[in-house]
Amino acid sequence: MPVLNPYLTFRDTAREAMEFYHSVFGGELEIETFGESDVDHDPGDADLVLHAVLETPDGMVLMASDTPSGVPYDGAGGHAVSISGDEEEDLSEWWEALSEGGTITLPLSEPDWGGLFGMCVDRFGVKWMISILDEDDDFDEDEDDEDLDEEDLDEV
Repeated sequence: MPVLNPYLTFRDTAREAMEFYHSVFGGELEIETFGESDVDHDPGDADLVLHAVLETPDGMVLMASDTPSGVPYDGAGGHAVSISGDEEEDLSEWWEALSEGGTITLPLSEPDWGGLFGMCVDRFGVKWMISILDEDDDFDEDEDDEDLDEEDLDEV
């Protein structure tokens, strides 16, 4: 089965960011630098992250790399990493950790569709959306979809 994994890019803070995400989510973190690889690189980029992968105990996979010198870097783009589930304790802890030192763009609160939802930009410039579902919510059930209209979705 195909798997969709967020792949984040940074100018030169991928190691710091991935170590932070490792402290938030736990799991196994592997980091390879340009200097450890056979990839042709500027000697000044040897300590930059060529590829990092974090596999969490929950089965999430987050990957990242630094952008080497000589390659344009425009910062974080128009995307967000979204995490949803009904594990309120875990998701609330992740929300607190990710938003600390960053900017909360929408406080974790109850939206019209139920549960809790919040958006923040972490201290590395990555946008996060956390959705804590009611335990009886299920992504596979369509019965509540009629309660959402385009106006509700535009607000997200």
